[in-house]
Amino acid sequence: MDVLLGIGTRKGLFLARSRDGRKTWEVSPPQFPVADVKALAIDTRSGTPRVLAGVLNSHFGPTMVVSDDLGQTWSEPDDAPLAFPDDTDAALQGVWQIKPATEAEPDVVYAGVEPSALFRSEDGGRNFELVRGLWDHPHRTQWQPGGGGLALHTILPHPADTQRMAVAMSTGGVYQTTDGGESWRPTNKGVTADFMPGELPEWGQCVHKVALDAADPDTMYLQNHGGVFRSTDAGKRWQSIDGGLPPSNFGFPIVAHPRRPGVIYTFPLVADMDRFRFPPDAKCAVYRSEDGGQTWSALSDGLPEVPFWAAVMRDAMCADDADPTGIYFGTRNGEVYCSADEGDHWRLVADKLPDVLCVRAAVIG
Repeated sequence: MDVLLGIGTRKGLFLARSRDGRKTWEVSPPQFPVADVKALAIDTRSGTPRVLAGVLNSHFGPTMVVSDDLGQTWSEPDDAPLAFPDDTDAALQGVWQIKPATEAEPDVVYAGVEPSALFRSEDGGRNFELVRGLWDHPHRTQWQPGGGGLALHTILPHPADTQRMAVAMSTGGVYQTTDGGESWRPTNKGVTADFMPGELPEWGQCVHKVALDAADPDTMYLQNHGGVFRSTDAGKRWQSIDGGLPPSNFGFPIVAHPRRPGVIYTFPLVADMDRFRFPPDAKCAVYRSEDGGQTWSALSDGLPEVPFWAAVMRDAMCADDADPTGIYFGTRNGEVYCSADEGDHWRLVADKLPDVLCVRAAVIG
């Protein structure tokens, strides 16, 4: 089994490859070494895997790059593949999410950006157009930046209906369309917003990440600024499922197993007014639920046992498409870990990297 793992960091993109069932890894030198890489995708819908990366250079600005030879060469177009139309009076500040559509739309790729907006490509990610239905939504002008910025960070195409999709942003919450992006409605009922006065709002939540269940796309899992939630009715109502997690219910990632219903992963952090944001009791552990969040287990076999003072960001945890599934996460102190058995045991893939912002993995052979 040949697995490619993309690691986006504060200073470049690293590509790791395992040809022995994820036991050992070869890690490339950094590409784009003076750029932030917050978003990655490995598109395996065609015979040739395509790697897409959102690159933010402090001098040249943000762009999207594409490789069809596993990172040996990259397309770096002269004209920006992602740009706001002139009439929007907006400028692209960065790419936060890259999401290939389903097999039913083999050339469609979506991108979520800062400031919060959704773009769509119909040529595999080489050129994009703004999804006007979301940009023109009356709520947009009232969305506020979260701690990391005003960004659309989650894109979830419905696996069976190309007209349906969910997105999420900080701060704004979850919005969904059932007509291919022409119109959007907020779906946040039950999700807390402790930083806002009064009753739970219809929108404005600081959602950190959302994932779809493996078997039922109407079942969704959400890591909020405070709390972990589940919806079983496509986001119409959300219920808390963080009762079995450590007392702090803060965190960034939420990952759903690609084949096993009800199996989800997260990495809890402590958060307070001083933004502590380290693992509870300084213990490095991924938490897994196998019953949709009713119960949780801490998974730490092979992870550091010393006091651990690092966080895992919203896109710095992922699952691959192998069987058994590999689970990966990268930390803000430059360590990347892999579990080849769905979280039971962990191995170090790389360390002493720059701050890890995102990881993506796929079987490529």
